[in-house]
Amino acid sequence: MKPVSPSDEPVPGDDVPFPRPHHDHDHCRHDALRRAEDVCARQGARLTQARREVLDLLWADHRPVSAYDLLHRLNADGRKAAPPVVYRALDFLIEHGLAHRLNSLNAFIGCAHIGGEHGAQFFICRECGQVAETRSPEIDSAIRTAGAELGFRVQAPVVEVEGVCPTCSGAPA
Repeated sequence: MKPVSPSDEPVPGDDVPFPRPHHDHDHCRHDALRRAEDVCARQGARLTQARREVLDLLWADHRPVSAYDLLHRLNADGRKAAPPVVYRALDFLIEHGLAHRLNSLNAFIGCAHIGGEHGAQFFICRECGQVAETRSPEIDSAIRTAGAELGFRVQAPVVEVEGVCPTCSGAPA
């Protein structure tokens, strides 16, 4: 299952699902923000300063972040952002395919496959907390088929899997 991306430029998950040690994370952040601006422009949506700051914080590393941790980070420079600011920004980012909520962790992460609602599989490392997002049409299809057999209309075939990443297990990526 190879991760896919709507762009030709590498982002988290394109070359290896989990970033290698000494990974240039600034590239991920800048690329994610550039893509978000492009998506918002195409969708006629506004990436406000607050939304941009929350998205940038989501891309601070490849680990999910709780809403209250985002609030704490936003207020680290002395400002007084309130929880609704963070939650509204997160709602916008999710609605526009720029972020995901990881229900098992009650946390959020930037979307590695920016640009609309889609099925995704998240591999969450129990050791270091990093998350890899992949998309498998086969898994999406299996979930939709199982749902149809139950008379259930699947809207978001999302799977969260816990385990140990290659770096923590010492295995090659």
